[in-house]
Amino acid sequence: MTTAQRTSPYQHYVYAYPHKTAYRALEDRPRLRDLWAAEPKDTLSLYLHIPFCEVRCGFCNLFTRIGAPDGLSGAYLDALERQANAVREALGETGEAHFATTAFGGGTPTFLTAAELTRLCDIAEHRMGADLRAVPLSVEASPATATADRLAVLADRGATRLSLGVQSFVDSEARAAVRPQRRADVEAALGRIRDTAIPVLNIDLIYGIDGQTEQTWLHSLDAALAWRPEELYLYPLYVRPLTGLDRRSTGPDPAWDEQRLRLYRAGRDHLLAHGYTQQSMRMFRRTDAPPQGADDYACQTDGMIGLGCGARSYTADLHYSFDYAVDMHQIRGIIDDYVSTDDFTRAEVGYRMEHDEARRRHLLQSLLQAEGLPVADYRARFGSTPADDFGPELARLADRGWLTDDFARLKLTPEGLAHSDAVGPDLFSPAVRTAMAAYERK
Repeated sequence: MTTAQRTSPYQHYVYAYPHKTAYRALEDRPRLRDLWAAEPKDTLSLYLHIPFCEVRCGFCNLFTRIGAPDGLSGAYLDALERQANAVREALGETGEAHFATTAFGGGTPTFLTAAELTRLCDIAEHRMGADLRAVPLSVEASPATATADRLAVLADRGATRLSLGVQSFVDSEARAAVRPQRRADVEAALGRIRDTAIPVLNIDLIYGIDGQTEQTWLHSLDAALAWRPEELYLYPLYVRPLTGLDRRSTGPDPAWDEQRLRLYRAGRDHLLAHGYTQQSMRMFRRTDAPPQGADDYACQTDGMIGLGCGARSYTADLHYSFDYAVDMHQIRGIIDDYVSTDDFTRAEVGYRMEHDEARRRHLLQSLLQAEGLPVADYRARFGSTPADDFGPELARLADRGWLTDDFARLKLTPEGLAHSDAVGPDLFSPAVRTAMAAYERK
């Protein structure tokens, strides 16, 4: 990572709060049955994590390993099934827990063979009780693994959304991002996806790649738009510790952030002009696209069940998972430990949502959406307003011109939305910042 990147506020996406680098081993190892006993379970989200990829991209710091030798993918599914059995029992009587939305992520879930994907769906349905054909099911894929047989399994089992990690339609840019693929192979994969009955196609693209210009960025956008994807995600390239690009970094770049912001604005304006609406800094949806997502599930308030060694689970008072790493050697060790685990009845690693953390999470996850946060909803949940609880932080955002002056709805301005990856960390609590910094020094 260059000096400019290390001191930049734009270093990572805020997927969830708190970040897993704030998690620590739970000394009391609470039983899942106790954690979920008093939790509402009528609108849960179910996430199954597959920690394997055919190649590790240069920008990737996700919890994943390259390949699965010696039958490891089958052994991993065995462990996933053992975990599902334990979690299902912890949730209580059959029928008490209802899953409103489901997702398979990673890694690359379609790294699994068609037969293994069938087994993954069986675990979600027969072990966890999720009705995959009745609720949204989103699956992540890569061009190389989006084969006809795998796509057929997903379409048959009710997948409603397929997210394809393309990153760039320019072959030289894909190589620069250590994403070895040819445009012809990407186009072939997109053709196979469109031949299925999966109603929502999402294409992931990245801006800020070495050598990328506004012209080549718009070229990639137009290549994606030719497929009329229902969704597009535009990700800034961040060079993060322990990734391939970090190891290849040569020195500071003073224009690092400004270049990405220019490309972000060009991409945003291009999609808005082509019939897309902006849902967040990264997400754009075609105006006439079918709805995707559960109307009765809200990530700010409802619980989540994560299965797999890289998945998180959320209760009101505790977020928990397994150990976390980016270094490949450490990741392999964590996967090996998971595969050999027999007892999944306790939470091992997590972060307790004490003090104001639940309020911070609700504010942060709502504010980073383009529609913002209705103040009345926040007051109904917490008995106070965001300004009561986080006045100084919100004042800083307002001073930068990043907040609107709508008193009924707390909402980022277009410029605030452009700086979402600085807004998110600015709202982290001191305790979370301290825990994350301590993890990074390990």
